[in-house]
Amino acid sequence: MYAIFKDGGHQYKAEVGKKMYLELRDVEPGTPIELTEVLAISKDGEVKVGQPTVPGAKIIAEAMTKEKGPKLVIRWFRRRKNSRKKNGHRQTYIKVEIKEIVEG
Repeated sequence: MYAIFKDGGHQYKAEVGKKMYLELRDVEPGTPIELTEVLAISKDGEVKVGQPTVPGAKIIAEAMTKEKGPKLVIRWFRRRKNSRKKNGHRQTYIKVEIKEIVEG
């Protein structure tokens, strides 16, 4: 059984027991999180697709830790102008474990 859900402008595939990184939110480790924007649920090969969401469906996840993602290096360069600029960014995510998928 798996579900497709939307969180923070991204779509994710969730399965029970899977660990994943979501957009940062202010929660303590061990706190349950309810994700209610479930777009589709698949159970035993049968897919239920919402329009736009599946009514009554939700995903219950448990917050684990806050972690930083990979470093992204941004470079600006203008040819023949001796103009260069370098900047970096590292996004912070929250690691969660999917505990339960509730059908609507």
